[in-house]
Amino acid sequence: MSYDSTNRHRLLLSISLLVLVPILTDAQTSGSFSNFRGNQQLTGYFNIAMPERVSLLWSFYTGDEIKSSPVVQGNRIVTGSADGNVYCLDQNGRQIWKFTAGNAIEATALIHGGNVYIGDLSGNLYSLRLEDGEMNWLYKTQGQIMGAPNWWTDGNKTYILIGSYDYLLHCVDAARGSVVWTYETTNFINGAVAIEGNNAIFGGCDGLLHVVDIPSGTSRRKIEVATYIAGSPSLDKGKAYMGDYDGYVTCVDYNRETFDWTWANEASQISFIASPALSQDRVVIGNRDRYVYCLDRNTGGLIWKTNTGSQVEASAIVTVNRVLAANMSGVLMLMDLSDGSVIWSYEIGSAVFSNPAILQGKIIFGSQDGSIYCLGAK
Repeated sequence: MSYDSTNRHRLLLSISLLVLVPILTDAQTSGSFSNFRGNQQLTGYFNIAMPERVSLLWSFYTGDEIKSSPVVQGNRIVTGSADGNVYCLDQNGRQIWKFTAGNAIEATALIHGGNVYIGDLSGNLYSLRLEDGEMNWLYKTQGQIMGAPNWWTDGNKTYILIGSYDYLLHCVDAARGSVVWTYETTNFINGAVAIEGNNAIFGGCDGLLHVVDIPSGTSRRKIEVATYIAGSPSLDKGKAYMGDYDGYVTCVDYNRETFDWTWANEASQISFIASPALSQDRVVIGNRDRYVYCLDRNTGGLIWKTNTGSQVEASAIVTVNRVLAANMSGVLMLMDLSDGSVIWSYEIGSAVFSNPAILQGKIIFGSQDGSIYCLGAK
């Protein structure tokens, strides 16, 4: 996980600055937030309005801290807790069911096809029925699961893709829970896998951005980033955007294996743990240096930065004209996407590790104090 500055600078010789501003291919517009970051590309972008004023609608206490992001489909909210349980609540914060896993849960769940897929720190991947929490199957990896699962289909079969601390990316048959293939890396896989077309794209502790062909499970490309990628990449139109442990944000053309741009706050260069969010022309990402940064997607130039007052490890959410961010002091902030000015802030007083789920008029998130909170306009 060491940083080789000479290697990074050599990689940047391939920078091409003349790229067109991409258009997001998949943005959530409904009352669903069914996976980590909202879609398979993990863009964190939603085409819905955010409440311009909020108050606490309800809270629900679990037995331990929550690092898992809530996911929502219809009237069901699902999240994992460090107490080893998966909780399913309704939109009013009432428990529908609870499933006890084999260990603490830090990964975010996936809701797909009427089922919940979620991993725990024992390396178990569970498939549960969304309706009642009954287990469909259990798939075992040999290392802890920290990142969210993602899904892919060829039109006939659906596969679940999950990374593990056993150095493997696992492709699992969604219906049966049987292994389809595994893809080996040389270190831990911490984040979620982003999917675009037939490509599964992820980074990890080996300092590489891996591009894997999903139908075959074989490597298409291994792009050297030269440092630990703690979060998950965001994809759009053949571009991968990511933050890394050395304090850089990078845009990679993963088909050409070239770096379009790389940006860092040279005054601090503190780690990016959060994943980036993409709007039509901007990249938004929080940093452990307390700031949320907004960059130009075309050039990587800094547009604005906003000091949240505490470290930011939760990934930001972006809508058409707003940014929602949370920090480790337990403050949620709604900002104007155009200039980063704060529209409102709401303090719960306990660290928020992972991004909130947003629905029309509601914001749902978990906290270190073990509670799930719902904010909205009364």
